[in-house]
Order: sequence, then structure tokens, then C-alpha cells
Amino acid sequence: MDTDRGVAVVTGASSGIGAATALALAERGYRVIATARRMDRLTELAAGHPAITAHEVDVTDRASVDALAASIAHEDITVLVANAGGAFDAATIADADLDSWERAHAVNVLGTVRVVRAFLPALIASGRGLVVLMGSTAGHIVYENGGSYTAAKHAVHAIAGTLRLELSGEPVRVSEIAPGMVRTDEFAVTRFGGDVAKAAKVYEGVAEPLTAHDIAEAVGWIATQPAHVNVDLMVLRPVAQAAQHKVHRVVT
Repeated sequence: MDTDRGVAVVTGASSGIGAATALALAERGYRVIATARRMDRLTELAAGHPAITAHEVDVTDRASVDALAASIAHEDITVLVANAGGAFDAATIADADLDSWERAHAVNVLGTVRVVRAFLPALIASGRGLVVLMGSTAGHIVYENGGSYTAAKHAVHAIAGTLRLELSGEPVRVSEIAPGMVRTDEFAVTRFGGDVAKAAKVYEGVAEPLTAHDIAEAVGWIATQPAHVNVDLMVLRPVAQAAQHKVHRVVT
């Protein structure tokens, strides 16, 4: 195994896909800087793996992101996984909660741009940089009651494509991961304002939704491809989800 993969920065690493991705990259020989707002969870994550270091960062705060970038400027940063994001409502556009829309945009869109801008110089300087943007199938196909999230993830898809064009000629790859139905401890619960029963309905009857580990393994695979190989877009769905609106559910 290559023992000099450099440093990978992962945002939103306190739970779910972010935490699993930090572990997957550490297992593949990266030194991982795991970032999020919840330092207690990051500390627990880092305690389980010597290659992971925890840093408290809020991607919606420019000073927070820039402070991290400055503090690790001496490191050989080769990978950025812009994973921080989320869905915060399940309302129609007619009943839109604009605060929720602003939150979705602040985290998913501006947060992504903020961390990319902060770490791009280091990724270019490494000569083998990789940016992984955590998108969603919601960034390619819209659905009812998901306007704030689908709009935000469509923006992430646009950022990925634009960034790839703008970095043409630079030693930086840009990959977008677009997961479909992934069951994690927090995503759907957060979307439904803490209503566990409503969150469980999303996955009701679905034998095997994707897991955070599944997505993390995809990120790990991309991050271990040769530096001349760019995986533009990877779409992952469980077998039960043939399309955004076609999900096989077993009724008992």
C-alpha cells in the first residue's frame, strides 16, 4: 500500500457518511483531519484511529474554515471531501420555510464553496489533489416536498462541473458522489424535525437501503485511483431503488 497518500480533510465527519469516510480514508493510508461542529463526536472518532485528528469547524463560518486552512497549511493536503450538508424540511414550495431554505443553502452550497476555496491552493500545490463533493441523486432529479434540498444539491452538481472546467490543466481531480437512499442515524430525522416515526417511514419496507459505510467505501475507492484518473460522477442506489420514485417495498 502507498504509505505517502498525504492528508485528507473531511467535513461533516461527526456522524453518518462523514464519519465513515474518515475511517475509510484512514484505513487506506491517509492521515485524516476530521472536521465538524460537534467536537465530542469527533474526539470519539479520532480516539478509535491514530491516523485521524479532530478539528472543530463550522462550514457556514468563513473565519472557522479559514482558521483551519491556516493551521494545517504546512501539511501535504491531497484530498478534500466536502461532505457537510443536510436536508432540513419536507415542505412544499407553497409552504416553504425560508429559514430552512437559507440553512440548506448555507450548509450545502456556500459551505461547499467555502471549503473548496480555502483548500484549493494546497490541493494544487500537492500535485495530486482530489476534491470529492457529496452530492445526491436529488441533485439530478427533483421530487415533491424536497425543494430546499433538491435545489441545494442541484447547485452542488453545478459546482462540481464548473470547478472541473476551471481546473483544467491543474493537477486536481473533481469527483461528485450522488447517493440515492441511504439510511443513517440522523439524516431523515433531521429532515422531519426530530420526528423519528416520520423518518422511519422513508425506509419502511425497504430491505437494504445503502449505509454510510457503502458511500464511504466509494469515496475510498476514488481516492486510491491513480492521479490521472478522474471519476467525474458516481451514482449509488440500493437495488430496491430503481429510480427516484421507484422503490421496491415489501409489505408485511
